[in-house]
Amino acid sequence: MHIAVIGGGPAGLYFAILMRRDFPQARVTVTERNQPGDSFGFGVVFSDQSLDMIREADAPSYRAITESFAWWDDIEIHLRGTVHRIGGNGFCGCSRRGLLLLLQDRARALGVELRYGQGAAPEDFPDADLIVAADGINSPIRSRFASHFQPEIDLRPNRFAWMGSTRPFDAFTFFFRERPEGIFIAHCYQYEAHASTWVLETDPETFARAGLEAMDEAASARFLEGIFAEELGGHRLITNRSQWRRFPAIRCTRWVRGNMVLLGDAKASAHFSIGSGTRLAMEDAIALHAAFRAGGGVAASLARFEASRREEVERTQHAADVSLVWFEQVWRFWRMHPTCFAFGLMTRSKAITWDNLALRAPEFAAETQQVFAEEARAAGLPAEPAKPPMFQPFRLRGMPLANRVVVSPMCMYSAVEGVPGDWHLMHYGARAVGGAGLIFTEMTDVSAEARISPGCTGLWNDAQEAAWTRITGFVHAHGAARIALQLGHAGRKGATKLMWEGMDRPLEEGAWPVLSASPLPYFPDSQVPREMSRADMDAVTAQFAAAAARALRCGFDMLELHCAHGYLLASFLSPLTNHRSDEYGGSIGNRLRYPLEVFDALRAAWPAERPISVRISATDWADGGITDADTLAIARAFAAHGCDLIDVSTGQTVQDSAPVYGRMFQLPWSDMIRNECGIATMCVGNITSADQVNTILAAGRADLVALARPHLTDPCFTLRAAAQYAVGDLACPPQYAPGREALMRNAAREREELMELKRKARPRGHMPAPLPRAAE
Repeated sequence: MHIAVIGGGPAGLYFAILMRRDFPQARVTVTERNQPGDSFGFGVVFSDQSLDMIREADAPSYRAITESFAWWDDIEIHLRGTVHRIGGNGFCGCSRRGLLLLLQDRARALGVELRYGQGAAPEDFPDADLIVAADGINSPIRSRFASHFQPEIDLRPNRFAWMGSTRPFDAFTFFFRERPEGIFIAHCYQYEAHASTWVLETDPETFARAGLEAMDEAASARFLEGIFAEELGGHRLITNRSQWRRFPAIRCTRWVRGNMVLLGDAKASAHFSIGSGTRLAMEDAIALHAAFRAGGGVAASLARFEASRREEVERTQHAADVSLVWFEQVWRFWRMHPTCFAFGLMTRSKAITWDNLALRAPEFAAETQQVFAEEARAAGLPAEPAKPPMFQPFRLRGMPLANRVVVSPMCMYSAVEGVPGDWHLMHYGARAVGGAGLIFTEMTDVSAEARISPGCTGLWNDAQEAAWTRITGFVHAHGAARIALQLGHAGRKGATKLMWEGMDRPLEEGAWPVLSASPLPYFPDSQVPREMSRADMDAVTAQFAAAAARALRCGFDMLELHCAHGYLLASFLSPLTNHRSDEYGGSIGNRLRYPLEVFDALRAAWPAERPISVRISATDWADGGITDADTLAIARAFAAHGCDLIDVSTGQTVQDSAPVYGRMFQLPWSDMIRNECGIATMCVGNITSADQVNTILAAGRADLVALARPHLTDPCFTLRAAAQYAVGDLACPPQYAPGREALMRNAAREREELMELKRKARPRGHMPAPLPRAAE
């Protein structure tokens, strides 16, 4: 077997090492255009987990790497005169040049043929059984065969330059500096004695104001030495092809073409802010080697590699994407308390969470909890520092909430003629005594023609009002939870089947006429809605106001106006569903006009001391839909009209949308609205644990957290979380008090057992002692 590797970086060299070691009969060649000692950059970073994989893959390489690396356990964050040092991380750094040289030595010892100073192309190896294209982030091979590999290259806006220094570090360190030009960031770590990496980053506006585009490497370095003079402590910045660049986020639809495979940065890139470029490259090499070890020939092995490796690569890339966006938007968090800022930085990629930090850095977690409580107290809330964020109180106008957990609106499709029945009493009653601070009803329609399905609840007649009064009475009598009524109109998505009979599919019989901003059906075979006239608008607005008056008599604490998911009011907001040419179409200001009219009618009918929220779809997940600028304009407009909370959802506007699902996948828009507009937000969307709730709140990404499906299977989600965090004063009916006491006792024991398991599961260190403190 002849294996030709094009590219002598870590990915190509490490794969050559593993294959030559385990297939000694194979001829393995590595061709690299640069010389053996050339290296552009400074240090590379590995986590403890990565070193574990390298140790298992090839012990001699592992020993060579660990004999020359610098190891640290802490991350330091410097912001506005404060320093937060957070332990329990486990990283090492080593010289990129040193890494390449030791891998070259290992490869030569195994009989790999190394060819330097010459370029190569696939046709140069006509007899090769396998060609590995490990030719880097600017891969000529990927570009040449782009029609097959189908790369997507997202050139990110921030500018960065890779430099070095002799300034020592004993922690991975972030420096943040604000100047008249804007914010500058330095990502720093030591990789060997008297040598450290400095990745300098800034946004494009700051880059332009600073005039860095016109500076050469030396001038850039001198300029940045002035910005970070205090942090450098007399040391200079060193350049090595340190041009300013924009990071290319690369994904490929295919990794394999015949007997050729892309490896490392050639197939997928991961942003430097999570230190995963070299790690991904070497893990790629390990995975490709494992695919060949499993047998079956070249074609089968390459197919196995792509099938088994893609999910992990995409997971790492997703974490890197979330991380890089945090740095691109750092101005959004700039005025936060430094502790909250540091917590947001630590948890930005979702790999580190509240519980995780409590384990690895308990002092920092306790400080974050203290600061969160202090900020709540400063807002006039009776906060208690002993409680984690999810159990801190909140207030909307005159409505206090005992905690930040919310039962999200969830359609039950179980009403008869719009009347909620015993099912609804059980559903809302069970969750009212389960500990959540706030409960939302399902979307409740303002008329028979406003329903999504025949099973939807309504509030347009006396029978419905009486049924809802029964439910709110139970909620208020048996718990501390507040209950909000979500009012809506289905618009063009009305007259459809029950969810379990066909989501959003049109009724085959018994349908009623539907309305929308424009006469566009949801599905091609859906009913074509009537475009709303001025008379229709007046009638529907009056229905909303009448429902609000009934809601007040029912005893609801709060209202929510549903302007999301492609329903009637959302159909005005999205350009995909609003094609009007009158004053209600076109610009975002015009598209907002009718939803604001309805909101104003609700606000006028609802007592001033009681809050109203608005649910929006912050993106349509479709080309040509709502933009971030639109979303911010929508949030600001509703706030200016008296909205107290933006309930941030996404999508469901058009049937061919393509949402990108994942943990907490809608959270970025809550973060954006809260921190750019200064408006309270409630986030929702694949949030499943109390750990996630605390992480979201402590990072300042939402004020309330709504959970849907977890509450379907566990009405006592919040009560269980209270036991998990040893919060013993959560309201509980006396009938359930013995159960809560048992839960608290058991949780204390389970909590300690779980923490012990987590401590044992932490990766072991790869160096007997950390670096000496920088000051020493």
